[in-house]
Amino acid sequence: MTLGIKIRYLRSVEGTLRGLGREMTQWEVVRAIKSDLGKTISQSYLSQIESGTRPHLTNTTRMLLAKFFKVHPGYLVDDPEGYSTQLTSDFLVADDALDLWLINGAERFRRDAEVSQALLKVARHDDTRKCLVLLAAILDTPGLTDRLLQVLKPAALGHGAATEGR
Repeated sequence: MTLGIKIRYLRSVEGTLRGLGREMTQWEVVRAIKSDLGKTISQSYLSQIESGTRPHLTNTTRMLLAKFFKVHPGYLVDDPEGYSTQLTSDFLVADDALDLWLINGAERFRRDAEVSQALLKVARHDDTRKCLVLLAAILDTPGLTDRLLQVLKPAALGHGAATEGR
């Protein structure tokens, strides 16, 4: 995957996380970076990165984008030819593999905004494993899913709550 495709993908993920229901525009990213981090990057520079006109980032820009999108700076490079994200190695940290799996799932379920956002939120959490273990404990406790949804998200009760206890 090229750096440009990764940046466009991250704009999409960030738009979903910010509740936009769409990818953030380059201008929105530029404004959000300034607002959130107090730093600047030009829209034209971002456009050059995405189009492949500027295939390499300065270290300052790489660190800024990594911080904004909450990814490892090493992610912000072109993948080597033949590289596959579906393969894992012994060197890949389990949490990173889990996060990647959840992000891929969010992409597959992008038409269901609630599910996609939930998967992305878990992937972005500091302790993804703990989130999933907690979810399992909730599902193992009879009636807890319905009670939590009733308190935390009453509008979601019509979607999937009836499957609890399977």
